[in-house]
Amino acid sequence: MLIQENVNLKKFNTFHISTLAKYFCEVLSVEDLLEALAFCQEKNLPFILIGQGSNLLFRQNYTGLIIELNIKGIELVKTTTEHFYVKAQCGENWHSFVQYCLGHGYYGLENLSLIPGTVGAAPVQNIGAYGVEISEFLHELEALEISSGKLLTFSKDECQLSYRHSIFKADWKDRFVITNVTFKLLKTAQPNLSYPALRDALKDLAEDKVDPQTISNAVCNIRMSKLPDPASLGNAGSFFWNPIIPAEKFLSLQQIYPDIVAYPHEEGYKLAAAWLIDKAGWKGYREGDVGVHKEHALVLVNFGEATGKELYDLSVRIQQSVLEIFGIKLHPEVRII
Repeated sequence: MLIQENVNLKKFNTFHISTLAKYFCEVLSVEDLLEALAFCQEKNLPFILIGQGSNLLFRQNYTGLIIELNIKGIELVKTTTEHFYVKAQCGENWHSFVQYCLGHGYYGLENLSLIPGTVGAAPVQNIGAYGVEISEFLHELEALEISSGKLLTFSKDECQLSYRHSIFKADWKDRFVITNVTFKLLKTAQPNLSYPALRDALKDLAEDKVDPQTISNAVCNIRMSKLPDPASLGNAGSFFWNPIIPAEKFLSLQQIYPDIVAYPHEEGYKLAAAWLIDKAGWKGYREGDVGVHKEHALVLVNFGEATGKELYDLSVRIQQSVLEIFGIKLHPEVRII
């Protein structure tokens, strides 16, 4: 394993922010990972684990070690009458893994097509889209305990998955590195068309024509029509979480804004953060090389040579604006370094 010094991270984050890491390494195995962690311990360095950098915003140079997790591999570990148990290593590209599963007749993840990032990052925030969250299909995962170097296995229940959340973002933050994930996938397709935009996209198809690959293709088309490709326009997808508010707060807002976009939630209502930002006047905003995407107000973009600080400052201004208008605090989904 090679540890490099003073590496520009521009190609390792989807915002394409040019910033330097004091040290950088790529790990291809658990053994490499242990070696990288030992290097940090020896030099008393902080470290950050990255997959494809799709959820990171660097505000400044990083003085520690950036560890790129690139451990690969997919295997079928067990079958039952109704399910396939499929294990994927942490460095597998998420969308490629979804397509691999569809190609092999392992169903359930099709609604999660084209979500950026890696398999190892997916459980950390319980990724979800178009009516599905991975909590529905996660069986167990293996994680390296940083303090001891031991590999431990955790069940889905132990991961404490909820909306964009898991125990790895809370009590176990910075304690473990997820090394692989096993999914319990369906042998027989059970199309989920609960999300209105997806249902509308497929409304002209006969029911027997709506198969998992068709759903995946529709999801990809919807995402590409709304979200800019990070390869051509720097972004990290949705910058903020959709806020969840009590029913009383929602009803009072609805009286003022009858067109407010919200969905029932067990804790009240989940609001569309994009609607709040758009209503506050930020959609399509641009100043220099930073801005808000013209098609999706939840996406902050780097038009060229923006700095991480400029993007962060814009996000703070948006937060303050939404708070002043609606009394709602938006929280970043992107990890800010």
